[in-house]
Amino acid sequence: MTLQFVDTHAHLDEAAFATDRDEVLTRAGEAGVSRILTIGITVETSRNAVGLTARYDGVYAVVGIQPNYVSQCGPDDFAVIEQLAEQPGVVGIGETGLDRYWDYAPIELQQEYFRRHIELSVARSLPFVVHCREAETDTVNLLTEMAGGGTLSGVMHSFCGDQATADACLNLGLFLSFAGMVTYRKNEELREVARRVPAERLLIETDSPYLTPVPLRGKQKRNEPANVQHTAACVAEARGMAVEDLAALTTANAERLFRLPAV
Repeated sequence: MTLQFVDTHAHLDEAAFATDRDEVLTRAGEAGVSRILTIGITVETSRNAVGLTARYDGVYAVVGIQPNYVSQCGPDDFAVIEQLAEQPGVVGIGETGLDRYWDYAPIELQQEYFRRHIELSVARSLPFVVHCREAETDTVNLLTEMAGGGTLSGVMHSFCGDQATADACLNLGLFLSFAGMVTYRKNEELREVARRVPAERLLIETDSPYLTPVPLRGKQKRNEPANVQHTAACVAEARGMAVEDLAALTTANAERLFRLPAV
């Protein structure tokens, strides 16, 4: 069986890829990565993400303003995100969410923008991508509020919460995506969460150029989409399944959530 992966979260416009982006994408293809979602965190990076979809086959964009940047927003910035959401190649809204680790934006302002992103997601019928760092209770509460007793279409990116948070997000209809942190030796509890995620809600990602997975952690500073294969191997082992089956499962899930064309 030929391995095929979808890296559901990368930041291909980052300066870390400025000098060799073509080679990075070639290596991704050689590793079986057929599609990559490049994620916006500001208006500028969202524009860049849309631009990359026109330049590279198999690259799709998610547009939004990450919570740590909402205090820098101009009065028209979200209107630009709304316009970008209509562009070809855009398959999601975000990343959005809440972050209490960095003190870059008041939590009330983060919550305001989180709601606006979810509302845009509903209006455009596009899934949203959630960033959550040390804000699990706040995030679940806001998602529950926005669900209004129903379910939502989105993904908890680079999930690193506990089982209770996972269960709450799954009950709201969300997918859980695992990045390099699930491979770290100390994260046995996170691997147990990954083992228990319903098959139809499981995704994988790199969060490139961040979160380099084991066995490359400490050896390769910059992460890149080809390395999603290592996260896939770790999650497959945790779930007691072949990596080929895990690849096929998560690819089908990504295609369904983000309505990606099959390849």
